[in-house]
Amino acid sequence: MVDCEWSILLRCSFGINKIFDLMDTSKMHSRTSNSRRRWQQNGASLIMVMLILVVVSLLGIGGAQIAIMSERGARSDRDQQVAWQAAEAALSDAEFDLFDATGTRRAAVPFDGKTPFTTVSGCGTSGTSIGLCALNLTGHPAWLDADYTDTSTNAPTTQFGTFTNRTFAAGGAGVQPARAPRYVMEMLVDPTSGDKSNPDYLYRVTAVGFGPRVDIQVMMQILYRI
Repeated sequence: MVDCEWSILLRCSFGINKIFDLMDTSKMHSRTSNSRRRWQQNGASLIMVMLILVVVSLLGIGGAQIAIMSERGARSDRDQQVAWQAAEAALSDAEFDLFDATGTRRAAVPFDGKTPFTTVSGCGTSGTSIGLCALNLTGHPAWLDADYTDTSTNAPTTQFGTFTNRTFAAGGAGVQPARAPRYVMEMLVDPTSGDKSNPDYLYRVTAVGFGPRVDIQVMMQILYRI
């Protein structure tokens, strides 16, 4: 009887220990599984953060590029305006050259709408004939062939103020034209002239203004009738 009772107690004790072992094993599996889930969640969070950083970086780079392009466009518009104003100033100077009686060229060139320029071909390069171009009836007009970037003493174009004694700020500090504007004059037969044997003439003025760089140029033309 005693042996039987001890046998039953031992079996019960062994069964209880086995149950506890299974419970401990289950807890260990549960902890391992939880730690794996946490690691996986942390890895997924890191990937999301990296993706957000990439997107924000791309947006920042795109915004910077847009700002740079806008600044370049604004600068280009400004440079064109500087050249435009310089060309207008050259047309104004040519008008003084034509109509101002105090101009230094008026004594040699009457600008009366009747007397042709004495230039035989091309544009004059010396004296009072600088920038006065002969009428070309067959080839390119003189204003197309003139080199407005030539600033030498025998340049075929008239620099601003040469015969009017006016001044033009250029080539200095700040946003200024790289050089003073230049112009040429041509005489054209007035199509409204009645006497073809002794026609009246129009004066065609072609002016080029420069921006802050020499390669930024604006060309303008105007016709004058005396």
